[in-house]
Amino acid sequence: MTQFELAPADGVDPKQVPERILAGGISMPALGLGTFSNDRFTNAQVAEAVAVALSVGYRLVDCAAAYGNEKEIGEAFAAALKGGLQREELFVTSKLWNDCHAPEKVRPALEKTLRDLRLDYLDIYYIHWPFPNTHAPGAAHDSRSPEAVPFDPAAYLETYRELEKALDAGLIRNIGTSNMTVAKLRLLLPEVRYRPVVNQMEMHPCFAQPEFFAYLRGESMWPVAYCPLGSPLRPERDTAPGDLVVMEQPAIIELARKHRLHPAQICLKWAVQRGQVPIPSSVVRAELAANLKAVVADPLSEAEMRQMAGVDANCRLIKGQVFLWETARSWRDLWDEEGI
Repeated sequence: MTQFELAPADGVDPKQVPERILAGGISMPALGLGTFSNDRFTNAQVAEAVAVALSVGYRLVDCAAAYGNEKEIGEAFAAALKGGLQREELFVTSKLWNDCHAPEKVRPALEKTLRDLRLDYLDIYYIHWPFPNTHAPGAAHDSRSPEAVPFDPAAYLETYRELEKALDAGLIRNIGTSNMTVAKLRLLLPEVRYRPVVNQMEMHPCFAQPEFFAYLRGESMWPVAYCPLGSPLRPERDTAPGDLVVMEQPAIIELARKHRLHPAQICLKWAVQRGQVPIPSSVVRAELAANLKAVVADPLSEAEMRQMAGVDANCRLIKGQVFLWETARSWRDLWDEEGI
């Protein structure tokens, strides 16, 4: 594993990275590293990417039990902390997987994540999906689990309340929702003791979700954007005819040429300037450093931001078909038929 360096020559001072102030007053870096392997990288490669990312200036790392690599990532965290990084400088998030929604399973799942990551607390703990539905590894996109069910607000609230207890116990500092919709959040928010500070969701220039974005900010929540580059390496089960290739959109290519950057960096500039928290994934040191550098200098102009807004085509790429119940009509049922 790469030795941790506090000040590498190709890095960025973490203090230069924009921040989001969460509802409770805690600051969160506005750019992070996603650790989903896209079925293409080994756990060791992802852990190595975490070590490299920390060395070039990343401080937000987004994890999940379902990714199956938290133990290896924990080794990277341990090495970084031993090498001089302070825990308070890190912002680590993880997620409760769907098969642990039962109230009695929440605390053991969280404690396992903490053991694997070698941490005493998480900065945010998400409920990964609003359904307890699971699928077999490598399941076809049209497979249906006979045990899959639609969204149950009462059951979800029971799960959420276990996260509130974990916050009371100091095991987590904030609660996050993930893959929710406006309709679902409207049912949840009036019932909770601790409001979620973020919602993690698909968000990129071709799927900007402006109405959902405005709703979240109105509720003092920040959108955390997965697939901020359109996830070009996503598993085949998550591809469908008509999907747009985000980084091949003419407006993005034009701006990349103008700024002498890769289209990926234009997408990240747009995301951070817009007010979301993108969490791109990479295992390449040069890409990791370039992504971070892109959001601390040479901002897009107002005209260029308007140009980027024109790329939006309401094109959802991660449709979630594998979580559908047997009577569901299509993947749109997961998203309340509105896409928001």
